[in-house]
Amino acid sequence: MNKIALIQLSIAMAIFGSIGLFSRLTGLPAIELIFVRSICATLFLLAVWLLTRTYKKETWDKRELLMITLCGVSNLFNWIFLFKAFEVISITVAISLYHIGPILMLVVGAMIYREKLSRGIMIAMFACFVGTIFIMGTDVFTAETPNWQGISYGLLAAVFYASTMLLGTTFHKTSVYMTTLIQMFTAVVLLAPFIKYDSYQHVTNTQWFYALLTGVVHTGIVYLLLYSSIRNLTPTVVSFMVFIDPAVAILLDIIIIGFLPSSLQIIGILAIFFGLFYAIRPQKKVLIPPAK
Repeated sequence: MNKIALIQLSIAMAIFGSIGLFSRLTGLPAIELIFVRSICATLFLLAVWLLTRTYKKETWDKRELLMITLCGVSNLFNWIFLFKAFEVISITVAISLYHIGPILMLVVGAMIYREKLSRGIMIAMFACFVGTIFIMGTDVFTAETPNWQGISYGLLAAVFYASTMLLGTTFHKTSVYMTTLIQMFTAVVLLAPFIKYDSYQHVTNTQWFYALLTGVVHTGIVYLLLYSSIRNLTPTVVSFMVFIDPAVAILLDIIIIGFLPSSLQIIGILAIFFGLFYAIRPQKKVLIPPAK
């Protein structure tokens, strides 16, 4: 297993776990915030691409560029449906539904790459998903009238998340900078006609700071780390590492806000880290005796 790629993905997921906290501080509606994030990430990635002179080494493959663009569209729908889910159902339910995505990625990835899923891997994935449910709180699912529209948004976000990550593992010719740049620029172009630009008139300097921060750090830097790492990791490992997100989110609540987790939430955190450690543990090499 590529340890550098694993560290990169861990950092990306850990940073992404704090996006909910920073997004609330921007004061912007979901779609308008996504638009700002995409613009900031595009400019940041373009600057990095030029400053590092990566453009001189760029390999232009038409088929891969098309697939990167399609991946950008999938990623945009992933964002849109997730934030739409936030608007009509509780964030806890939306995030729990969203984490069906790694399970879909694990199953579909195993089918595509013919990767055998052991019983232990399936148990570890189940532990991560249940751990997420425990962290979010099981009481949010007890509503007498389920909001099927919001649930549909959450499930669609999970589907587009899985497709985005699976597509991302197939890019090898185009640089990471250009891969991410194309995806962010695709989001800018597609969102531009639908933005309510008057939403930005009353944004304070502090709120702009947090908006720009989510654009550069939580989008530009995170997606650089993300696409750098998933090229060198199996879909199974990538599927598990996504569960760092909810664990970090609640740990930030504990450290920064002083939130006291319930016993069920503590069990959830431990279940997630059990699953993660199982997935990334060094595999034992089986020695096959030479034929006599």
